[in-house]
Amino acid sequence: MDVYSRLLPTRTPARPEAVALVLHGGASRGQAMRVSPTQLSVLRMVPIAGRLAQGGRGRLAVFRLLNSARGWDTHTTPVDDVRWALGQVQERYGADVPVGLVGHSLGGRAALLSAAAPQVRSVVALAAWLHPHEAVPAAPGRDVLFVHGDSDRIASLSNARAAARRLSSSARVGFVTVGEGKHAMLRRHRVFDGLAADWVRATLLGDSVGDPLDRVRGGEQLLEV
Repeated sequence: MDVYSRLLPTRTPARPEAVALVLHGGASRGQAMRVSPTQLSVLRMVPIAGRLAQGGRGRLAVFRLLNSARGWDTHTTPVDDVRWALGQVQERYGADVPVGLVGHSLGGRAALLSAAAPQVRSVVALAAWLHPHEAVPAAPGRDVLFVHGDSDRIASLSNARAAARRLSSSARVGFVTVGEGKHAMLRRHRVFDGLAADWVRATLLGDSVGDPLDRVRGGEQLLEV
């Protein structure tokens, strides 16, 4: 079965100041099984993309990436899909338009592993699923925000914190722990969605977004909300 990546537009101004790519999660369900636009891990990112588009006020192009296959294996990974999507963005808007990656679960992992790509300036890793000693590459000059629920039973909070510490040697990193937040981000979803959208606005568009992210950008790395 042929599989391929797809970009779904949420907001596409003709001359955006920046571009946000929204990356879904989702475990594998068989070899090279195609991603469905209606699977829950994909649908969960729709309101986040909408929040980004609303906050961008026509200055931000927003796309949702559908991966070429579900899950993560040795043959194809979501990092390959992100690389393809960045190429599509460059063809459409040019190489100088900065890109923000917003990913959930395995999409958060893909975002972190893609942070050093030339166009990428900003990353949000929501409930990122990471190995205990995830080899996250250095990302000099990038602004990276981890947002993780303290009740997440699928993606390890401690693994995410360890990755944030390692990445902080090269990038500007903040970590926000969401009280009572779970992996699906349904409880307190306005907090998860809002932090993601505000981080992109602040780091790519230069908007003032207030606390707690102003504190993160001021150098306070660990916060709880």
